[in-house]
Amino acid sequence: RIQETLKEFEEAEKKRRKRLTLRQLINQAGLELDFKVFIIASIVVGAVLFLLTLVIAGVPFYVAAVAGVVGALGLPRWFINYLAKRRREKFLHDFADAIDVMVRGIKAGLPVTDALKVIARETPAPVGPEFSDVVEGQRVGITIDQGLARMFERMPLQEVNFLSIVMAIQAKTGGNLAEALGNLSKVLRDRKKMKQKIQSVSQEAKASAMIIGALPFVIAGGMMVLNPTYLMPLFDTKLGNIMLIGSGIWMGMGALVMRKMINFDI
Repeated sequence: RIQETLKEFEEAEKKRRKRLTLRQLINQAGLELDFKVFIIASIVVGAVLFLLTLVIAGVPFYVAAVAGVVGALGLPRWFINYLAKRRREKFLHDFADAIDVMVRGIKAGLPVTDALKVIARETPAPVGPEFSDVVEGQRVGITIDQGLARMFERMPLQEVNFLSIVMAIQAKTGGNLAEALGNLSKVLRDRKKMKQKIQSVSQEAKASAMIIGALPFVIAGGMMVLNPTYLMPLFDTKLGNIMLIGSGIWMGMGALVMRKMINFDI
């Protein structure tokens, strides 16, 4: 039963990743933002970046057009992903404590629904509002399993997936829910400690990568201050533009390789 449940969750997660839309990313970031407003804001950001690079920097039109496209398609989506990532990290900070609250409530004789209400009422955002949505869903006929599945769509974390698995298995097989949730809380705290240990070990490599990535820009900025005409052929000539684009591509590839080397998923 455990193996079948895990397989079902894995298949559902693969389907969810394939159909992930921009609206879902906005929901994961916790923003009350209309989709049309986001599109308009993206167009404005692209237009502003296009004009800045064309008029102020004085680069060729096609370079400014590339910058505008990046500004319209890349920067807003990156910002949404940044907000979603920050919200997930904040959620993980309080999630294990919320599970402990549920364990203590169940041991004290409270039903699962009442324990969820305590979490929704006492735990700060974003954990509290997420559990509040689960509680509100029960009032309209949504089961706890379905509510947790919806929480996983808004907060795609393995920790939430673990909670869904524990609740689904307990609903099908029975058993001591408080003990199962207690074990889950211990696993979550161990995962948190492991992530913190990995972050501390990889800080040296991250600092080196940041220094290497920033070094060309620092040197170019210093040259522009000391001798502004020295680097102008890179912006005024076609060959210089090609060299800039090629250098940017190579630096991007190097940054991706270094990011892959120093980032770990557990």
